Amino acid sequence: MGMTWDDIVLIEEGKNSDEASVVTVNCPDKGGLGCDLLRNVLEFGLYVTRGDFSTDGKWCYIVLWVVPRPSSLKIDWESLKKRLLSCCPSFLPAFYLNQLPNRSRPPTVYVLKVFSMDRKGLIHDVTKVLCDLELTIQRLKVMTTPDGKVLDLFFITDNLDLLHTNIRREDTCEHLSGVLGECCISCELQLAGPEYECQQGFPCISDEIAAELFSSELSTKEDASQALSTDVENVKKAVITVDNLTSPAHTLLQIQCLDQKALIYDILKVSKDCNIWIAYGRISSSVNGYRSLDLFIQKDDGKKIIDSENQAALCSRLKEEMLHPLRVITTNRGPDTELLVANPVELSGKGRPRVFYDVTFALKTLGICIFSAEVGRHSTSDREWEVYRFLLDETRGLSSTSNRSKQDIVDKVRRTLMGW
Repeated sequence: MGMTWDDIVLIEEGKNSDEASVVTVNCPDKGGLGCDLLRNVLEFGLYVTRGDFSTDGKWCYIVLWVVPRPSSLKIDWESLKKRLLSCCPSFLPAFYLNQLPNRSRPPTVYVLKVFSMDRKGLIHDVTKVLCDLELTIQRLKVMTTPDGKVLDLFFITDNLDLLHTNIRREDTCEHLSGVLGECCISCELQLAGPEYECQQGFPCISDEIAAELFSSELSTKEDASQALSTDVENVKKAVITVDNLTSPAHTLLQIQCLDQKALIYDILKVSKDCNIWIAYGRISSSVNGYRSLDLFIQKDDGKKIIDSENQAALCSRLKEEMLHPLRVITTNRGPDTELLVANPVELSGKGRPRVFYDVTFALKTLGICIFSAEVGRHSTSDREWEVYRFLLDETRGLSSTSNRSKQDIVDKVRRTLMGW
C-alpha cells in the first residue's frame, strides 16, 4: 500500500503544557522546503526546541519538537497541519488537493478598514485577531486623527483563501468588534483597490538613518542602538566550524550561538537563498541559552563546499543572520520619536513572520501609544528589506527628553522579537 495524505504530516500533541508536541513531515523533497515549513511554524507562534532533518534529494523526513510561545497560546493544530501540507510537493490525491489553498497564484489582497476610538494597545489587539484568524498583513497604514480617533488600513491576505466569502468577512469583522468593544466605530473588509497600489511606495529613508539601520556590522559602543548592552559579549561567541573531513560527500557545518526565537528559520532561510542542500541536520536543545546545530550540506550541484572564499561568504551570511537578524532603532522625526524595525526578506519576497505582532506587543507592554504606523519595502545594494515605521505618541507613556527611555524601547522591542 502507498502512502496516504494522512501520513505526510503527523502531529502528536504534548500531553501537558510542559511537554513539546512532535511535528513529523514525510514527503518528496524540494529546494527550501525546511525554510517554508519553519516559516509556518513561526506564524503559529511555535518555538522549536529540537529537530532532525534527513533527505536523499528525492524524499525527506523532518521531525520538529515544538512548544507554544507564550505557553498559554492556543494552537489550532489541524489548521497548522493543512498549512504544512500546502508546503509539501504535491503527490496528494486530487480530492484532497482541492481542500488546500491554491499556492500557484498570487494571493488576493483585501483591505480592512477599522475606525475606532484610540486607546493603548489598540493596534496590537487588532493584529492579534488577524493572526488568530490566519490573516497575513502585507501593508498597513495607521493614522490618528486630532479628535482622538484612529483609522487603520490593513492590507491583508487570507492563508485559508476564504475572504471571498461573506461568512469569512463577516466573521472577521465580528471578531474585531468583539475585541475592540465600545471603541469600535466601524469595520469594513473588501477587495483592495487603487489604495493598495498607493501603499506600495515607501517614504524616503535618509542616508544617515539607512546607514545605521542596514549596517552589516554590530557597533561595539555600549549605547549602540543595534546591540543590547547585555548581549555584546554574547554575540562574539557565535562559532561556525567548516569540516570537509568527516563526510566523504558532504561539508559539515557545526554551529553554536545564542538561542533566539527564529534562529532555525534564519539559518534555513540562508540555505534556501544560497541554494544549499541540507542532506542531514540535527538541532540540539538549548543549553544555558545556547543552541548547537550540525548540518551536512552540499551545493546545488551535489558537491562539497571546498573553495575557501565560498566557505567564508556562507559563514559570513550565516553569522549576520544569527547575530543581527533584525534592526531596531529610534530616530527623531521633527519633535517626535520614530521607531524603525527592519528585517531582510527571502529572495522569494516573503518577510519575517509576526514582526508587527511582536513590536506592537512590546509597545503595549511598555504602555506606549502608536500615533501612526506603516510597513513597506526598502532595497539596498545586496538585498530587500521589510521596514516597519512607528511614530510614537509622546503625550502618553514616553518622555522625549529621556534618552534612557528611548534605549529602553529599543531593548524591549528587540528582546521581544528575539524571544529573550
